[in-house]
Amino acid sequence: MQNQMRKIIPLVLALLLTACSSFDQVDETKNWSPSRLYSEARDELNALNYERAIDLLEKLESRYPFGTYAQQAQMEIAYAYYRQGDQPQALAAVERFIKLHPDHPNVDYMYYLRGLINFNDRTSIFDFLSRQDMTERDPKAAREAFDSFKLLVDRFPNSKYAPDAEARLAYLVNGMAQYNVHVADYYYRRGAYLAAVNRAQAAVRDYPNTPATEEALFIMMKSYDALNLPQLRDDTERVLRLNFPDSIYFKGGKTIEKPWWQIW
Repeated sequence: MQNQMRKIIPLVLALLLTACSSFDQVDETKNWSPSRLYSEARDELNALNYERAIDLLEKLESRYPFGTYAQQAQMEIAYAYYRQGDQPQALAAVERFIKLHPDHPNVDYMYYLRGLINFNDRTSIFDFLSRQDMTERDPKAAREAFDSFKLLVDRFPNSKYAPDAEARLAYLVNGMAQYNVHVADYYYRRGAYLAAVNRAQAAVRDYPNTPATEEALFIMMKSYDALNLPQLRDDTERVLRLNFPDSIYFKGGKTIEKPWWQIW
């Protein structure tokens, strides 16, 4: 019995010490005012300590949900997650804010931020440093970024974020057009000529007057030729010559291979 007690007593003492130490861990922010919580969170944001900033902002929102800082804290949380690189949490925070405060005077910024989050998505078509084949990537993020920026420009044309959103819209349109051309070229080089035609047509139809149109028409022309459809090939060639009389593709064929992301 004594041997068993000798074994049990140290264990009990260790548990008691652990419990006591947990009680000693008092939240230093417990009695902080809303202004101090917000000020400290802003300092952490400026110092790039996003995890700590998010913790303080979430405490601010939960403790003072109806205070003057609550809505600002929600916006800052979304921004902090965005800068931290946590795309799902950032998007969730943005959507939550827009749903709760659709008429907020700064809701235009949240639409802009939503566009930025998708625009900078590392798995999007703009991650040109990756060696993953482009056809394996889903340009969903680019389309969602486009939708957010378009909504911002349409709904808030006088927003200070509108000019930058318009510039990003142009970039996104060119990028999505070039994506379709890349896929069309991928199919053409593998002998899937009908699929190549379909993707090239999509680039011309959905994104007219973009730099990618020239190459899309050329791929269509070559694919129709490979499919032994001379009438469609000749029609496409006429359109290509009419719109791009100095095209490089009439000067030795497709001899210049630009990286897909060089869209201007």
